[in-house]
Order: sequence, then structure tokens, then C-alpha cells
Amino acid sequence: QVQLVESGGGLVQAGGSLRLACAASGRTFSAYTMGWFRQAPGREREFVAAISWSIGSTYYADSVRERFAISRDNAKNTVYLQMNSLKPEDTAVYYCAARHRGSHEYEYWGQGTQVTVSS
Repeated sequence: QVQLVESGGGLVQAGGSLRLACAASGRTFSAYTMGWFRQAPGREREFVAAISWSIGSTYYADSVRERFAISRDNAKNTVYLQMNSLKPEDTAVYYCAARHRGSHEYEYWGQGTQVTVSS
């Protein structure tokens, strides 16, 4: 079992920055690919970014590439999402998720943190 707790959300003006953090507890953190997803009101949840368990390869949705950066600190069991040049369309609840290296699906999810970008 893995428990995930997100933090760092809030209200920011367009063009501003926020850094989300996701603290994991439970199993061996380094064995999990970690991802960030988001869900805006009335829309389906969408992929934002991921970082692999092995060599830390990163992946991004086209909508956030060049603006967001995902990173992980295995010593702290924490994954981060640095969000720069925020836009009103980035407003959503952001979720952290974990996928074991042997799995094809994200098995564990956090409770989410609200990010609101004002214009």
C-alpha cells in the first residue's frame, strides 16, 4: 500500500508559478513511476507529467511542456511539479499518482490539491 499526500496548491495570477509536492509513504518509493494528473470542472481527468522509476525519464502533456517540470527526490519520498507561466486554463484539481514498475496502471492516488489561476 502507498499513501500519497499532495500539497502546494493555491491561487495565483496568470504568469505566476507554483510548486506542488507529493509525499509518499508505504512501499519503496523508488520502485514507482510517479505521475501528475489534473481535472478541471466539467472535464475528464488528464495526464500532466510523469517521471519514471528507473532513470528518471520525464514525460509531459503538450499543453504543459516547456512550462512545467516534474522531479523526484527518492531520499525524501517526494515528487514535485514546478509550474511556471501559469494560465487560467491550468486551473484544476491536481492529483499525484503512483505506478509500480511492474504495473501498466496507476494504482495509487492522492486526494488532490486545488490550483486556481486568475486572469
